[in-house]
Amino acid sequence: MARAKKKETFVNEIKSSAAFHIQPKNPTQQYLLDCIDQSVMTICIGPAGTGKTFCTGMKAAQLTLKGGYDKIVLTRPNVSTGRSLGYFPGSVEEKMTPWLKPIMNVLQDGLGKGRYDYMVSKEQIQVQPIETIRGNSFEDCIIIVDESQNLNMSEIKAITTRIGENAKLVLLGDPAQSDVHDGEALDEFVEMCHHYGIEAPIVRFTTDHIVRSDIVAQLVKMFARNNI
Repeated sequence: MARAKKKETFVNEIKSSAAFHIQPKNPTQQYLLDCIDQSVMTICIGPAGTGKTFCTGMKAAQLTLKGGYDKIVLTRPNVSTGRSLGYFPGSVEEKMTPWLKPIMNVLQDGLGKGRYDYMVSKEQIQVQPIETIRGNSFEDCIIIVDESQNLNMSEIKAITTRIGENAKLVLLGDPAQSDVHDGEALDEFVEMCHHYGIEAPIVRFTTDHIVRSDIVAQLVKMFARNNI
């Protein structure tokens, strides 16, 4: 009886999770959610403040809570945004955690703190460096790659060719914020997918889709017009 009650409480907690109450703020956000739902690989491109990270994290939390996937893997290129504060202490994974904090915060909100902490403790939420991906095969999981505009083509190849059975991959990026000299690999990859008929929807946000705040929308447009 106690076990049944505990299970019922757990189910109710899952149903009340924020991940099951996503409210897209525009049709493009809804399209992103639908693409992640329906596609193996989704590429999402757009400026800061458009909700790319929020929608992706919430959808990943939702799909995991539904029981369709065993874990969520987070990664991003090992590139800082210019000036560095020096080396972070700890393992490679621990060093990467500060850079992935935005998506991790969304996952915590979507899953609920208790569920999030449990999944982290069971390594069902993993932070994995790009350098260690080659040779792996990702199955029964959702892989989220943030700051994809900083990937080179070799890294894109290493990531995309790791997709195994029952896995989803989401590439998030903003070519306008590339921190590498040859930051055109993501655009080239998009063109190649289109040319060869790869089934990977491309979701494009523009400055008109910025929802973070009015001033952020104005600032992003200002920087874009001045090629900054």
